[in-house]
Amino acid sequence: MYKKNIVILTAAALMFLSACTNNNSAKQQQNVVTADSLAVVKPLYVTDTVQFDTDDPAIWVNPADPAQSLVIGTDKDENGGLYVFDLKGKAITSKIVRGLKRPNNVDIVYGLMLNGKPVDVAVTTERMTHKIRIFSLPDMKPVDNGGLPVFEGETLEGHRDLMGISLYTSPAKEIYAIVGRKTGPLDGSYLWQYLLTDDGKGNVKATLKRKFGKYSGKKEIEAIAVDNEMGYVYYSDEQFGVRKYYADPSKGNEELAVFAKEGFKEDHEGISIYKTTDSTGYVLVSDQAANQFKVFKREGSNAFVKSIPMSTNNSDGSDVVSVPLNADFKHGLFVAMSDNKTFQFYRWEDLAGKALEIKK
Repeated sequence: MYKKNIVILTAAALMFLSACTNNNSAKQQQNVVTADSLAVVKPLYVTDTVQFDTDDPAIWVNPADPAQSLVIGTDKDENGGLYVFDLKGKAITSKIVRGLKRPNNVDIVYGLMLNGKPVDVAVTTERMTHKIRIFSLPDMKPVDNGGLPVFEGETLEGHRDLMGISLYTSPAKEIYAIVGRKTGPLDGSYLWQYLLTDDGKGNVKATLKRKFGKYSGKKEIEAIAVDNEMGYVYYSDEQFGVRKYYADPSKGNEELAVFAKEGFKEDHEGISIYKTTDSTGYVLVSDQAANQFKVFKREGSNAFVKSIPMSTNNSDGSDVVSVPLNADFKHGLFVAMSDNKTFQFYRWEDLAGKALEIKK
């Protein structure tokens, strides 16, 4: 009788678990645990510490010698800066930009025409001055005549406090900065997009081209990422989801999709795009409070693929490239911020495991 009761109870328990699985399949899809996703992925290198508070990185691939590529990272403070690291995470002190007023996010663009020549630049948001700051690469010299004011005319609290930025290069080689802020309106104009051009004196000027982007009002919008080849811009509406729009202003302001709405512990944060071809790959989104990155398909409806537990803690910003850089990073480099004043450098193949493709 005792054994019979155990069998009956076990069968009932299995039926109950099966019912729960069926009823919650959508939510469990983004929390599934497999043997491939159990292990916490460790970085190959951890950078030297910054002085105040790391927030967001960007990777500059040196076109002449990828092994001499650089990682630019923000040190977020009212007396902060931009740190520059080599591919082993060592700070290059001669290139560090200091004295920036709370730099938040940073991005890289290639071939901005200045004085008739293509110049690669790093662009960061300076929250306390309400300006974007622009520095040439690899020398990290200012080319912005002291900074370019954005969100001009906004008067409500927090509506000019810069946070996120991403740079878009159109098929016509026009270069745009898409900028976010600490808070903004609910009328679909949270993000502002600026055309970056030469001011006639070898510095950059910014011309406002559009205002777009829905906002849930739940928290804030910081992480922004552009997919140049696909022509999309993504941004994290924290505690709501990831929103998707066309990056080209001429294609209008209609929201194309919202994904990543389920399975996040708290905030949606850094977004980065790993490209296996011009039209395939992955969109990685930081599930900050869970210390993991959730991976979605780059193509189609951005379907969920898997979660990757990481050694980063409370990661805000991230960046990734899929080109080979050196013997350490043969299939690309993923960089993520950690809240111990560092950035962590990962090999893509360590993140990919058996579930994700690697660009050959």
